[in-house]
Amino acid sequence: MERLLARLERRLGKFAIPNLTHFIVGGMAIVFVLTMFRPEFASLLTLDLGAVERGEVWRLVTYLFIPPGSSTFWVLISLYWTWWIGSLLDTEWGAFKFNVYYLLGMVATTCAAFISGRAVGNSYINLSLTFAFATLAPNYEIYLYFILRVKLKWVALFLAAFEVFHMLTMGWPERAAIVVSVGNYFAFFGGHLWGLLRQRNVQVRQAARRTAMQAPPLPAEQTMGGRSCAICGAREQDDVDIRVCSCERCGGKPRTLCLMHAKNH
Repeated sequence: MERLLARLERRLGKFAIPNLTHFIVGGMAIVFVLTMFRPEFASLLTLDLGAVERGEVWRLVTYLFIPPGSSTFWVLISLYWTWWIGSLLDTEWGAFKFNVYYLLGMVATTCAAFISGRAVGNSYINLSLTFAFATLAPNYEIYLYFILRVKLKWVALFLAAFEVFHMLTMGWPERAAIVVSVGNYFAFFGGHLWGLLRQRNVQVRQAARRTAMQAPPLPAEQTMGGRSCAICGAREQDDVDIRVCSCERCGGKPRTLCLMHAKNH
């Protein structure tokens, strides 16, 4: 993926839109203000598949500017979060890579709408921005609602769990729409996630191998400073020759025996 992006950037990088997040969030803010005076205005921008088929092709793009929800407080929080996380991701990746990521999210969301017959809006595209930056910087600390200090990876995991729950409570068309609409995330990070899973499996196998190669524990009497015969009880401190045996008759486990019983047992 990185090689492909590098080649595309050399050819098409000049067409990248710098600070794309500012345009997206600014557009949502303008639409929100307009809908406060003309509530029906948002209906002209939604991803209405029937309207698109009738020639209203602008809806394939304008749905990106519809703000989530109608509560002023929630809209402001959502706009701030989208602007903040998008700006961080844009700075981390650069304009071209961020443009491609957002474009893939838009294409995937549009395809999901046609596949499922239900438009899901821009919420999952913007949610994928959080997943992307949390994957790049999982330990990045934020102040949630300006109060609670938490690492970004926990926020992303909470949102992912919420979306999984949301999928489980909806029908198959909606489930397909949600999965496809975050296809940009899987396109960019699928290899990274697979690598982490393989690394984890390797670590588990290595730990099991190290455990198997460890020397068996010493008998309790040896660790206490003296050994004794497991059969007759003769003790090493009484000048008895005590040997350690781990033959098949002993079950393969180390067992201390006096010389006589070590030869005949």
